[in-house]
Amino acid sequence: MNLFFKKTHKRRKDIFASIDLGSNKICCAIARVDERASGDTLRVIGVGHQHSQGIRNGIITDLEALEDSILNAVHTAEQMAKETLDAVYVSISAATARSHTLDVELALGNGPVDNNHIRQLLVMGRQAFQKEDQQIVHVLPVTYALDSEFGIRDPRGLFGKKLMASLHIVSIANGVMQNITNCIDRCHLGVAGFVVAPYASGLATLDEDELSLGVTVIDLGGSSCGVASFLDGALVHVDSIPIGGAHITNDIARGLSTPLSQAERLKTLYGTTITSSSDERESIIVPQLGESKITATHQVPKSLLVHIVRARAEEMLDLIWKRLQYSGMDRIVGQRIVLTGGTSQLPGIRELASQKWQKQIRVGSPIGFHGGGDFVSTPTFATCGGLLKFAMRDFMSEDHAVLAKPVVGDNLLQRVVGWIRENL
Repeated sequence: MNLFFKKTHKRRKDIFASIDLGSNKICCAIARVDERASGDTLRVIGVGHQHSQGIRNGIITDLEALEDSILNAVHTAEQMAKETLDAVYVSISAATARSHTLDVELALGNGPVDNNHIRQLLVMGRQAFQKEDQQIVHVLPVTYALDSEFGIRDPRGLFGKKLMASLHIVSIANGVMQNITNCIDRCHLGVAGFVVAPYASGLATLDEDELSLGVTVIDLGGSSCGVASFLDGALVHVDSIPIGGAHITNDIARGLSTPLSQAERLKTLYGTTITSSSDERESIIVPQLGESKITATHQVPKSLLVHIVRARAEEMLDLIWKRLQYSGMDRIVGQRIVLTGGTSQLPGIRELASQKWQKQIRVGSPIGFHGGGDFVSTPTFATCGGLLKFAMRDFMSEDHAVLAKPVVGDNLLQRVVGWIRENL
C-alpha cells in the first residue's frame, strides 16, 4: 500500500496547519493567507509548542509520550487560533530521509511543452522509483533538457522532439512513515502531506536570489543537523549528521557534573564558541549533580564551559563540512550557507562556521510571516513556518507530483553538476 497520500483529507482553502516533530520540541502552527499584505504572506493565528518526548532523530521511541506532546501543542495552537484542525503537514527528519536522482524522458508531439508534459515526467519518475522498503516524500525536478540541450529551467512553451528531466526524489523508510502517520491519526488528525525538515526550513528562510544562485541550509537541531542544498531554484540534495544542540547540553552536564536541566540553563546563559581573555577570571555557579539541596553548588571558570561548548560545536561543523564534501555540494552551492534552527542561536556559531568553511554565513529566520508573536520570527520556527509555506503552495498548485523508466547512461544531474564544478 502506498502511504504517500496527498489530498485524502479535505482541507480548508483559507487555513493551513503544520506540525514540526523535533527531538527537542513539538511545534504546531496555524496560518491563513494575509490578504492585507502583498505577495504570499501568511498570518500566523495560532502557535503551540511543547517539550518533545517520544521521538529522536525522526524515530518514535515512545508512542504515547509523543502523542501527548502533539496533543498539547495542537490544543494550544487551536485555542489561540479559535479553530479546530482536521489535517496537518508534518515534518520528516532528514536523519530518516534519503536523496536519489533519476532521469526520465518523454517523446513530444507537435505542440509546445505544457503542464501536462511536466506532470507526466513527474508521474514517470514516481513509477520508476522501485524500492520496496521506501516511500516517496518528494519528487522534484532539478533540471530539464530539450533535444539534448541541457540547463533548461522551465521548458514550458518550447518546442522539441524529446523532453528529459533530472528528478530529485526524497524517500523515507516505510516503517518510519507508517509510525508517524499512525501517531498523527491517534491525535484525531489526518496527514495532508510530509515535508523533509531542512527543505521546509529553506522554504521559510531563503530569498529568491539565494535559491537561484545556490545555497545550503543547515538546520541545527537538537539531536541532529539537517542539510538541504538548493541550486537554480531547486532542491538538489538532502543530508544530515547525528549531532545537535542536545549533545552540547549533554557534554556540559557530564563535564561540569550538573543535571541536564541546569546544563541547558548554563548553555543558554553563558554558552558561546567565542573565547575571551576574561573567561579564566570569570566564575559561574554550577548546581551539583545528585544533591538535593539547592545550595549544593560549586564554582568553575567560564573558560571551562566555553571550552566544552566550542569543542562539540567544532566537531559538529567539521562533520557537516565532510558530508558536504562527500556529496559534492561544498562547491556546487557557491559561497552562501544559511544556518537556522534552535542551535543556530548559540553565540559565536556563525563566526566559527565562517572561519572553518570560508563561506558567507548568515543565520536565517522565517521570512513572510505576520502575527504569532515573537517566536514566529526566530530560527526555531523555521521548519514549522516552512511547512506552512509548503502547504500554501501545495494547495494552490495544480502540479502535484505523481512517475517511465530511467534513461540508460550518464545521469543528467551529474552531467550538469560536473559542468558547474569545472566552471566554478
